Amino acid sequence: MTAMSSVLRQLAAIGALSLLGACSILPKSQPVQVYLLPAQLTAASKAPAVSWSLRLNTPQASQALNSSRIAVLPQGNQFSTYAASSWSDPAPRLLRNHLLNAFQADGRVRALSTDDDNLQADLQLGGELQAFQSEYHEGSVSVVLRLQARLVDNQRRILASQRFEVIQPVSGDAVPAVVSAFGQASDRLAAQLLQWTLAQGAAQPKNQ
Repeated sequence: MTAMSSVLRQLAAIGALSLLGACSILPKSQPVQVYLLPAQLTAASKAPAVSWSLRLNTPQASQALNSSRIAVLPQGNQFSTYAASSWSDPAPRLLRNHLLNAFQADGRVRALSTDDDNLQADLQLGGELQAFQSEYHEGSVSVVLRLQARLVDNQRRILASQRFEVIQPVSGDAVPAVVSAFGQASDRLAAQLLQWTLAQGAAQPKNQ
């Protein structure tokens, strides 16, 4: 029994060394740089506040876009992502939070919530996020945001729908420059959505 135990111990030691050797030749994972979506500080509006409440819903998106990876179309319809870089949240949630910050900074819609809260509101803003990526064309790169926005009432009836698209040139092709352009494009999209939502809300009958 003693000789058998010694042989088993030797075999176990050899197996452990083999596993250590195998682990040492595996490629080391590259550290991931996580980015927040930049936002420019918006001045509060001096216009009167509206009387209705608004819920911002996370837009729907394809499986490719519903990710925290930073999307890029290097050529044609080829979809890829930047290596070792990611957003702090999946793109649809990232954009929703950016819109929430813009509405809060503007101040005209004071009764604001999101679909995380699941609170009832007079109006709900949502839709489909169709593009949230950088694209290369003839040697230049631009960030493209495209949102099919929908404004619905608390009975889920569609009150208005409009397609918004923002194309923001990138000053260079390094990831920090691309991230900066995403922030500028998101600011422009938020400004357009804010004005559109306020106009549509004002056109609705009172006592929703």
